[in-house]
Amino acid sequence: MADTFTLEVVTPARQVVREAVNEAQIPVRGGYIGVLPGHTPLLAEMGTGELTYRVGNRELSCTAIGGFVEVLADRVIVLADAAELASEIDVPRARAALERAQKRFANPSDPNVDWNRAQAALERAQVRLQVAAKAGTSSANAAVTASGHS
Repeated sequence: MADTFTLEVVTPARQVVREAVNEAQIPVRGGYIGVLPGHTPLLAEMGTGELTYRVGNRELSCTAIGGFVEVLADRVIVLADAAELASEIDVPRARAALERAQKRFANPSDPNVDWNRAQAALERAQVRLQVAAKAGTSSANAAVTASGHS
């Protein structure tokens, strides 16, 4: 059995990742799945979270938001609604989005707030800052810590 599989992360706009990897942790609806070479085929709905993958001794990550994942024995295809590498994350923009989302939740009786949309915005901002912080962006570390997530 091979010790790698091809991981592809694509969005409607572009290919984010295409690499031979040793393992991956993928956010799906309700949690995460771990994938190793030779994994049983499956199809799952994506959640919002940090997609991590290992290439040799290096652990890499990107954001993954919505879509679907297809796991085959030698290939994993993530068809994400949105995804970005840590190096592509605009930390000040993500921090501002987090602050806007938190302000929406500060007034739970506001009838003008779409709570599902506010929750999705909060999750997206948090995962973007989490991935940026993991890559070593100090301003992202401060924002993630301030949000109560690390």
